[in-house]
This record gives sequence, C-alpha cells and structure tokens, in this order.
Amino acid sequence: MRYYHPEINPFQIHHIDVDGGHRLWVAESGHPDGIPVIIVHGGPGGGSGDRDRQFFDPQVYRIIQFDQRGCGHSTPHGSLEANDPERLVDDMETIRQRLGIDRWVCFGGSWGTTLSLLYGQAHPDRVLGFLLRGVFLCRQQDLDWLYDGGAGQVFPEHWQKLVQGVDGERPLLEAYHKRLTGPDELERSRAARAWSAWEGLIATLKPSPKTVARMISHHTAYSMARLSSDYFMRRDEWLRTPLVEGMSSLEEHPAIIIHGRYDMVCPVDNAWTLKQAWPNARLEIIREAGHSAHDPAMVDGLVKATEDLAHILGAPDSSA
Repeated sequence: MRYYHPEINPFQIHHIDVDGGHRLWVAESGHPDGIPVIIVHGGPGGGSGDRDRQFFDPQVYRIIQFDQRGCGHSTPHGSLEANDPERLVDDMETIRQRLGIDRWVCFGGSWGTTLSLLYGQAHPDRVLGFLLRGVFLCRQQDLDWLYDGGAGQVFPEHWQKLVQGVDGERPLLEAYHKRLTGPDELERSRAARAWSAWEGLIATLKPSPKTVARMISHHTAYSMARLSSDYFMRRDEWLRTPLVEGMSSLEEHPAIIIHGRYDMVCPVDNAWTLKQAWPNARLEIIREAGHSAHDPAMVDGLVKATEDLAHILGAPDSSA
C-alpha cells in the first residue's frame, strides 16, 4: 500500500490581490520545472492542507496550492462580498497567468471537483488533465442528501444534532444560511460549528476525532459554513446548466476519478454519473474508503493515481 510522499515546505509563497478586496494565498512546492498541478481544495471554504501536497512526487510535480476567497490564509476571512464560484474560476486563471504556467493539471477533491470542472469547462485549453476525488456534482439531489435527511438515515444521531443546531427549523439549508449571515456573532459561530461538525462526523470511513476537531475549529468552521451555505443557496445563479452537460469540451483530456465506495458526503452515484458523461475518464471506486482524502485506502489510491497521470503525461520515472 502506498503512503504519502515525505513532508515538504513551499519554496515560494505569493499573495495575489484580486477584485472585491480579496487577497489570495498561493504556495508553490516540489520541482519548479515539474508538471504543474493546482490543488483545488474542498468545502467550499475548507482551505488548503499541508498533507495535500504529499500526494505528489516533488521530483515530478510543480505543486500549486491556493486558498479560495474567504478561507484559509486568504483574506478577508469568511467574507461573502464579491465571492462566488464564477470569481473563483477567474482567480484560478489569474494564478495561472501570474505564475507563467501554460497548462496544468487540476487536482480537486469534493467541492474542489465541482470547481475543477467549472474551470475546465471555461478554459479547456489550459488543462493538461484531471485527477478528481470524491466527486460533487452539486445537483439538487446531492444537496438533499446532505441537508434534507438522506445521510441522516445512516447517521441519525449526528443528524439530530445538525437539526438541533437550528432548533428544528426547516428547510435546513435556509435555516443555517439565515443564522450564518445574520447579525448575531455568537449565533453565527454556533451555527458554523454545528454545520461543520456534521460533515466531519460523516466524512471518514471510521470515526476520526482528529478530523472532527479540525473541522470544528473556529477558523475552518466559520469560513466553510458561511461559504458553503451561501454558494448552495445561490446555486442557480452560478450553475445554470448541470456539470455533466458541459463534458464534451473535456472528452479528450486525461482524467482519473477516485471515489470511496462508502462516501457518505458525496455518494458514489456522483462519480458514476460523471463517468457516464466522460467515457474516456478512468473511474476507480475505492472499496475501503469514505469521503476523506486521508482514509488509508484513499491515500494509496490517490498516490498511485498521481503516478499514473504523470506517466500518461509523459513524465520520466523518478525512481529509475
């Protein structure tokens, strides 16, 4: 079984100003002349993780991480002003141009798959290939699964806490959005913690107190809950046609899709549906994995996939 590559530190940190008063945090790691790959983190609003770059061989890849608007090291934290997925796509193009990259690989997980596909469909000539984990198509059925009781049938004890977080008010997504965007700072904080705890509790194959603790930390919970609820409430504004209807522009791009069989955040139907619209993509369903990128079997699958994609793109074998 493959494990993470060794820990590495960024060789360059950038702070890039974009519209609306936002400043993006961007980090480069690995080989400056390697295959460029942009890591598109999940959430929305989850921020980058140091371990995410350890899926890639630093002798083969030029690894670019960025914190999307309003989260992680980007500022202002938790801001909804001038913050929507269409602007995130523009931000990715700004980063690519600023770093002098012609084409790059999109490596997205969860919400990061949504954003990677939005970017790819807008700029297909700027993408070398895709590696997508825990696909999230952001369909109404996917939102219903998370926030209208679907996953709650599997985790009723955790679902009850999520419902109690808004005193039983329904629809749940609207009730949380109202509190997360309201004037009461304490109420926003409480709602953010309950929202993020729900996803942390169902994200891993086995219970992971460490994952939950990271998710409910104020910095992560606040940005993730506010941005997620706001993007999802305004989904019809930025997702005017289903993602699968735009796949014809990407049909020739190399793509590997990795999905946990027991993913309770984004059921495997998301990946299966995407594969049907993308015949040339390779779908691997990981038997002993949930949603988290860091379930051991998922780590093995992702590291192998980065090796395979490098081979497809013509990189020499670094172990030779």
